[in-house]
Amino acid sequence: MQVPSARIVFPEADRAEIASSVSEILASGALTLGAHTREFEATFAAAHGLPFGIAVSSGTAALEVILRALDVAGSDVVVPTNTFAATGFAALRAGANLVFADVDPGTFALSASTVADVLTPRTRAVVLVHIGGLITSEVDDIRALCDERGIFLVEDAAHAHGASHNGRHAGSFGVAGAFSFYPTKVVTSGEGGMILTADERVRDEAIIFRDQGKAGFLGNVHIKQGYAWRMSELHAVTGLVHLRRLSEFLEVRRRVAARYDAGLGRIDGLESVRVPAGGYSNFYKYLVLPRQGIERAGLKKELKEHHGVSLSGEVYEAPLHQQPAFAPYAGGNLPVAEDLCARHVCLPVHSDMTEAEADHVLASLASALETLTVQI
Repeated sequence: MQVPSARIVFPEADRAEIASSVSEILASGALTLGAHTREFEATFAAAHGLPFGIAVSSGTAALEVILRALDVAGSDVVVPTNTFAATGFAALRAGANLVFADVDPGTFALSASTVADVLTPRTRAVVLVHIGGLITSEVDDIRALCDERGIFLVEDAAHAHGASHNGRHAGSFGVAGAFSFYPTKVVTSGEGGMILTADERVRDEAIIFRDQGKAGFLGNVHIKQGYAWRMSELHAVTGLVHLRRLSEFLEVRRRVAARYDAGLGRIDGLESVRVPAGGYSNFYKYLVLPRQGIERAGLKKELKEHHGVSLSGEVYEAPLHQQPAFAPYAGGNLPVAEDLCARHVCLPVHSDMTEAEADHVLASLASALETLTVQI
């Protein structure tokens, strides 16, 4: 059996609906910021319990627009070092100074203490990244710390469509949340992103920034230094159709995760990252930490070559403070993130994954670990 690292699920009926809508959009000539975009914005926001959604061209754009709306230029912005480069790039392109923080080993996320360790009088925003769709149980403590210091909490929820903690959805804990619709995400529009917020000022600023800083869609008076961050109608209708599958996709992913939880308990040498009490993960990633001494590259090679199992991409294989593009902002060792990034693997989870596939992954892991242990 072959189990790929990712599988993008668009049933035939959905493909037909999207194709029909695209034909209508092309015939209409209204290709951007139209009715489909507005419906996608409203539906995605409602699914996360927030009043305002602003569709943009990517998750990276969503985060940069939020930070620009918060006027972080010239200030410090705290991000976890184990995040995708786009988190750091968005802060830098919004004019901020980047400050890296370490993370909690149980959640791969910032904690109140790791944030407190790096705050300065210049800190204007903290970006909490929901790695793999898991929301840390310290989210309220982090928000309280930020509120106490007069700092904005921003959520990088690129992984977290439909995820929640204690009944509150990703995107609702901070002043705004940034979501991505890149093809690998639980909900995709091909390319695209979404800002969710309950803050009217952030909403109004985001609408201006995404359309070249114009005062209005049809005019040419520019009041901000914006950019071409619009979402096309073709992308919007694709995301809207896919969004209807969110509950179904989440249920499949939860069943796979439950099977992994049970099976990994019978395999020595592996520790999974569990969802905190009160949490509801979308299992965009299923994170596992092999014991010390198991080399990740060797495990991935053994699984793929001898068992047909391709592991999902790491989150992430190297922390940002160790990457060349961020060398000017590397402020020393961040040991927890360095260890997690070096060791973890992500098991494949698909929105249509079968029990047989999950069982094959587990059996393959057990066999691969036995082989690697003998070699050690």
